[in-house]
Amino acid sequence: MKIAAYSVFPAEKPYFEQWSKDHHVEVKLISAPLSSANLAEAADCVGVSVQPPSTLGGADFYQQFTQMGLKYIGVRSAGVDFVNLAECQKHGIKVTNVPAYSPRAIAEMGLTQALALLRKLGEYRAEMAQGKFNLNPHLISNEIYNLTVGLIGLGHIGGETARLYRALGAKVIAYNRSHKVEYESVVEYTDFDSVITQSDIISLHTPLTSATEGMIGAPELHKMKDNAILINMSRGRLVDTAALIAALESHQIAGAGLDTLANEAAFFRKDVPVDQLPADYRTLAAMPNVIITPHVAFYTTTAIKNMVNIGLDNIYQQEKN
Repeated sequence: MKIAAYSVFPAEKPYFEQWSKDHHVEVKLISAPLSSANLAEAADCVGVSVQPPSTLGGADFYQQFTQMGLKYIGVRSAGVDFVNLAECQKHGIKVTNVPAYSPRAIAEMGLTQALALLRKLGEYRAEMAQGKFNLNPHLISNEIYNLTVGLIGLGHIGGETARLYRALGAKVIAYNRSHKVEYESVVEYTDFDSVITQSDIISLHTPLTSATEGMIGAPELHKMKDNAILINMSRGRLVDTAALIAALESHQIAGAGLDTLANEAAFFRKDVPVDQLPADYRTLAAMPNVIITPHVAFYTTTAIKNMVNIGLDNIYQQEKN
């Protein structure tokens, strides 16, 4: 058995090598994301291990995939929105993911960004850069236990997020398609509109689907409190970027913490000349009340180990069975 792993970055290599040694399975490590251009590197493999950003192309890619004898696409993340599941089903390709590699890692990053925005650290830094060290009345903060945190999506990550905020004394409300008994002690379930209108911090933890794409647009932003902070640890395309910029510029909301952007595949995980970065990214990055991280909320030793091991186990177990 042989597996090709794409989008491998240095921190993952020791875990791939250890798994390969423990399971007596050859794993070919490829640093570039999977695409039609480098699919041939997976020749003689049973499947591929991938993660975003990958460009898996259209029908021709999946046809080529099966013609090479490949059977599995093992995604080393929770989201599989970059995989054409209809084409996989058509060609008999089995797709697996890692739904819970370390929910705590993403929850902690969302909380970190929210607290930094709540205490206006970016705005203080901007003031200090101009030699201003006085108490600006516009920069007075609230404390987390006085606030309502609203979660949209209550899966593994949303649930961990709820526990963290509740432990700090915040009121936590949540909108989720299903009622999960395990989170009743830390959240109050409500509807989508109540989360949008009542929350001081709104945190997104829902998958990207045709139904959720653009779910936070101009109408939703307009309904939010003017002190609201939007946190997106999920997928960039859940949010209408142009509408978000307009809401921030007009002080319709107070700030945004973003670990993901709608157009991130064009520049995240790459070295890009600053003058070639997208205009919307540069606009957001220049705002002191915005924090952007390059889709790294998952990037902890615990998460990386679990992503590699579980992702490879998924392929290994299916092939063995």
